Amino acid sequence: MNLTEPEKSRIIEMAWEDRTPFEAIEEQFGLQEKQVVKFMRSQLKPGSFRLWRERVSGRNTK
Repeated sequence: MNLTEPEKSRIIEMAWEDRTPFEAIEEQFGLQEKQVVKFMRSQLKPGSFRLWRERVSGRNTK
């Protein structure tokens, strides 16, 4: 997965948005939900990752 910095930033931005489903990220970047979670874990600080996981876990729109 060779992503440019702008692509990485956009994936992070889309993942944090409440109304953006994982399917939209997959459609645009080809990353499935598990891959997005792995990517976010590698890009965010541990505390930020935990906050993000809490936000998206169990959400209807994600």
